[in-house]
Amino acid sequence: MLPFETTLTAPLAQVEALLDRFAHFGVELGLERIQTLLAALGNPERRVAVLHIAGSNGKGSVCAYLSSVLEVAGYRVGRYISPHLVDWCERMSVNGVAIDPADLLKLLQQVVEAIDPQKPSPTQFEVFTAAAWLYFAQQQVDVAVMEVGLGGRLDATNVIDRPLVSVITSLSLEHWQRLGPTLADIAREKAGILKPGCPAVLAPLPPETAAVIFDRLQALNCPAVFPPPAIDLGNGWAEFRGSSTEEADSLKFPLPLLGAHQLINSSLAIATLQILRQQGWQISDEAIGQGMKQTRWPGRLQWTSWRSRTLLIDGAHNPAGAIALRQYLDSSDRITPPIQWIIGMIGGKDHADVLRELLRSNDSLFLVPVPEHTPVDLLKLADLARSICPKLSACEVFADEISALEATKEKGAIVLCGSLYLIGHFLRQKEISSSSK
Repeated sequence: MLPFETTLTAPLAQVEALLDRFAHFGVELGLERIQTLLAALGNPERRVAVLHIAGSNGKGSVCAYLSSVLEVAGYRVGRYISPHLVDWCERMSVNGVAIDPADLLKLLQQVVEAIDPQKPSPTQFEVFTAAAWLYFAQQQVDVAVMEVGLGGRLDATNVIDRPLVSVITSLSLEHWQRLGPTLADIAREKAGILKPGCPAVLAPLPPETAAVIFDRLQALNCPAVFPPPAIDLGNGWAEFRGSSTEEADSLKFPLPLLGAHQLINSSLAIATLQILRQQGWQISDEAIGQGMKQTRWPGRLQWTSWRSRTLLIDGAHNPAGAIALRQYLDSSDRITPPIQWIIGMIGGKDHADVLRELLRSNDSLFLVPVPEHTPVDLLKLADLARSICPKLSACEVFADEISALEATKEKGAIVLCGSLYLIGHFLRQKEISSSSK
């Protein structure tokens, strides 16, 4: 038996089995169930200081930057993210160490025991989020960096009254089936994390969202900061100037994560850290520099290999993510067109807009399913791709990403993208393959 399989059988398999019991409740936004559950657990969220991060793109990167810097500064930092890439333990960590599977199982069992069978059942995400609050309270973290799961206003993480800082990253048209059909609707849901008098850090706003966000900030009397993107200095370095144009007030820092969009994500993180400084947190410029340098965020514009082939993997699950990926490809000296795309997308996504942003003439497209998630008719997706980019050199359907990789040519860049779940599945296969050698 492989080491990875041993880990999966117990207790991680028990974790998955327990969570599967709540999967059929689906995604159901609302705070009443999570509030009831947390009350039964003694309201652990009230014992945790929180940085709360919402947005369409960039949430995970901002969480990664904040966690890394605060750890270097000497604080005990919890981090809660979603979704995971390889297994559920990744979603909650303390000082960069994911929770042990056995500890996670005990936590979840404690949460399940607190559920009142006479009341509506919490969803899977609510059960897991309650476990995260409980874990961070038990671990006595100095601060928890909490990523919103979906939306903001009615998300299970939004049960706090006084976040240290609320952060809203870049906004785009995503999850519109649940959040509303326009960018203004989506912005209204994201702005639901803002709390009266609590400071906020926000990415540059699309014009359609400005009125909604500013009205909310004014109504709640939130002091708000809109930091401009950091300045790209080249060679993996950037410069933060915040609201000041004076170079004397600037901060130069390493920027290890790839893509021009990281200029705004890193700026949001540093602006947040500056607010924490004003609140009395001890965070030196040296800690910021070292923390930024040590930041890792796998599965997003990450170069990796499969057997003897080099490839780029990225989530790029919505149009804004696809734009960021395409911008990186067009500016990277590691990429020579045409590109061999291996793409898998789940249902409910803006397939046409994603493909429109990514595909170019003479590219090859290998479409694959995303295991264990909402299926997509790959033949219809192939027809859609051909209509969007008629001059593809190839457009084929494969049973999985591994067979698609085996079909790629020796020459030509390979990009695997379309869903973080697909990236996670690939990384699991890669781990299994490495363990068997």
